[in-house]
Amino acid sequence: MTGAVTLECVREIFARHHLRCTKQREAIYNALRASEGHPTAEALFRQVKPSMDSLSLATVYNTLEVLCRAGLVQKMPTTNGCCRYDADVREHLHVRMTGTDEIQDVPDELGQRLLQHQPAEVLQSIERALGVKIEGVNIQLIARPRTSDSKPQNGTH
Repeated sequence: MTGAVTLECVREIFARHHLRCTKQREAIYNALRASEGHPTAEALFRQVKPSMDSLSLATVYNTLEVLCRAGLVQKMPTTNGCCRYDADVREHLHVRMTGTDEIQDVPDELGQRLLQHQPAEVLQSIERALGVKIEGVNIQLIARPRTSDSKPQNGTH
């Protein structure tokens, strides 16, 4: 993901977002930033707990909610009722795997190509029908692993 950051950098980020900087928040945010995937609160708890004996699962959940409200983390609900979290809050697309609810980032170039090819006339029709102004489009792709016997069609992968 974005990689671990220095303690000073985490403190600056928290200060910019008017968040109280506690050791627990620092550790949870840094673990999420260093994560290769999109962990659940439980996975972050298991990762941080060995180095922070006083940490509770409730603290992890509360911290993630605070970070989400501050715009530092995005929360992604899954079909199994739990949520996964991402410290990369840039506009980018995700693929959610059916069965496991694992979430992967779509490569930036491909995600941007998909987002940029939304038909303007359809978006304008939606705006008129609902009386709203669309500010952005958020797409989540849902996929399943390809079996070894399934082959790409028409040269696609």
